[in-house]
Amino acid sequence: MNNRTADILFKDQVAGALEETAGGGTRFTYAATWREPIACCFPNDRREHEWRVGLHPFFEHLGTEGWLREQQARSAHLALEDDFGLLLRYGGDCIGAVSIRAPDGAAIPAKAEEALANPGRTVSGVQKKLLAVRDAEGRFHPAGPDGPAPYIAKFNSEAIPTLVRNEAISLRWTAAILGANEVTAFQTARIETVNEHALIVKRFDRADDGAKLRLEDFAQILCKPRGRDYQGKYDASCEDIAAVIAEHSARPEIDRARFFRRLIVTALVGNCDAHLKNYSLLETQQGLRLSPSYDVVNTALYEQFDRRFALSIGGQVVQLEAVTKALLTDFGRAIGLPDRAIAQAFTDIARKVRSTAATEIVTPPQGEPPDGFIHRYAEIVRSGCLRILEN
Repeated sequence: MNNRTADILFKDQVAGALEETAGGGTRFTYAATWREPIACCFPNDRREHEWRVGLHPFFEHLGTEGWLREQQARSAHLALEDDFGLLLRYGGDCIGAVSIRAPDGAAIPAKAEEALANPGRTVSGVQKKLLAVRDAEGRFHPAGPDGPAPYIAKFNSEAIPTLVRNEAISLRWTAAILGANEVTAFQTARIETVNEHALIVKRFDRADDGAKLRLEDFAQILCKPRGRDYQGKYDASCEDIAAVIAEHSARPEIDRARFFRRLIVTALVGNCDAHLKNYSLLETQQGLRLSPSYDVVNTALYEQFDRRFALSIGGQVVQLEAVTKALLTDFGRAIGLPDRAIAQAFTDIARKVRSTAATEIVTPPQGEPPDGFIHRYAEIVRSGCLRILEN
């Protein structure tokens, strides 16, 4: 059987080639005339980048997980574990500026049953989600094979019927604390054809004119293999994220301080699943910067979720209840933040938590029972504020 190859495009221009190697790995090679790095892990002063086993993690993390992966594999009659094959078929529009196509440039024709699997497109993550478009009447639909797809639609699961509501509240509360520009733009709406209610997130890896922007999550930057159980995105520390920011951000001091504040809010909101793929560097006019927050969910609300923090802090895997002001202060110092910046972060966040805008978001509606969704959500936030903000 011949090893497969693919063209690797950066902002729709051929930047190089990806090929399977005889030893069972993959090799990315820059085109002879290409001079711009397409990713932090692929510096262009080195023309070949080989990964010994399987697909290189940068490309692996472009692929789908969970529900959408199953849909795509079934529709395309591919094995669920065939990362290369799935990207060849669905990698024409990936998150970020990199895309994948067959080496002759020929598009693989979509089948009728792929209508709900975003033919020619892919979006990573375990949650049930699709790329979406909005029509002239303001209705949202699954994106077809052509044209822009400026939205991501995220759905409830059978196991967690409150997931959309949870993330919408979590994003609203995070925006109230950190500022609207620190959070991805979103709304809730019904997706036609699928006929389900969803959280609709506006993609920040696409400019208003549809142009692709470079976006790399930290699992890609750190070259963490995904793993068969999708656990590679947890194999890192908060210190690793700060180190990547120091090395690759155009404004490292500012972005480290932003990450520190974001980490505080992550703990306050009970988001124990903030792994490497929930943090990204985004192309801006200044260069690569820490992207807005996304995938913010109060996972502590659900018994089936682990209450351990997704990424270690200070060399330790910690339970949510162990994330205290002292622990976060030590972390801030460890990544080089001045004491005054650390203290100011706690002061600013405490003030915002007490604001009307923030308190209204987690105020239970009249008549909701004590074990209702907002009551339970608010109790987790209150506990975090007492533990971390000491108020």
